[in-house]
Amino acid sequence: MSAVEVSGVPATPVRRVSTRFLRSELRLIAVRRRNQVGLAALAAVPIVLAVAMKVAAPDTSDRPGGGPDFFAQITGNGFFVALAALGVELGLFLPIAIAMLAGDAVAGEANQGTLRYLLTVPVGRTRLLAVKYAGIVTGAFLAPLVVAVSGLVIGLILFGGGDVTLLSGTQVGFGEALLRLLGVCLFLGVCLSALGAMGLFLSTLTEQPMGATIALTMLTVASFVLQQIPQLDWLHPYLLTRHWQDFGELLRDPVSFDALTPGLLSAGAYILVFLSAAWARFAGRDITS
Repeated sequence: MSAVEVSGVPATPVRRVSTRFLRSELRLIAVRRRNQVGLAALAAVPIVLAVAMKVAAPDTSDRPGGGPDFFAQITGNGFFVALAALGVELGLFLPIAIAMLAGDAVAGEANQGTLRYLLTVPVGRTRLLAVKYAGIVTGAFLAPLVVAVSGLVIGLILFGGGDVTLLSGTQVGFGEALLRLLGVCLFLGVCLSALGAMGLFLSTLTEQPMGATIALTMLTVASFVLQQIPQLDWLHPYLLTRHWQDFGELLRDPVSFDALTPGLLSAGAYILVFLSAAWARFAGRDITS
């Protein structure tokens, strides 16, 4: 009996799941010069910050934004350069990096005239969106990790390391502090993935990637601004950036996972809503380019 027949009935061929398209997308993202320059810029900010703190007295005045202030602790332990850099870049540089990546996802293919070609390979529209979003998520987790590693390396070179005093006053070993820093990067990766989902939706609305990038950046800045207006406190729980600074909870002992849950749930809700909107838009879109 043939291996492809059962009782004389031809067996349905099993379609193997291929990661070729995803690997191709990740490779394309990695080799794009603008993405490489963007990562280099993200990595350069902690270096500039650490050098500035080394040659000048630290400014311990209150900073806007409501997040934890790690600047005063940098000179005592270079570990805090990574945290300070993440806090600084979270306000603009990290969102811009994700906005560039997400804005280019679909609109970039349409602008270059390759979107129709991708869909006739054939690649289903749902699969195309899934792969594009997987690339965005990869960037969302990689970006804060690059900032953290750069800040950690330059911080240890200029200020040294050792045991780390947490925001709660508890002192932990350097190894545990590194695990907490990794947790911070993962938390911010989830938050930035939610931003990427919104960017993917915007990218399905236009054929100009720069337009989607600018729109997402403006929405992010608007969210930060609205968060600072007390009269709009009813709106604050629904803002995309409302819980981004909650990563400071991972620098307390014990870690309050209840305080981290709202941020994760908010990010999950944004991801669900905007991925659904992107699929609804793209599934019925007339592809002309």
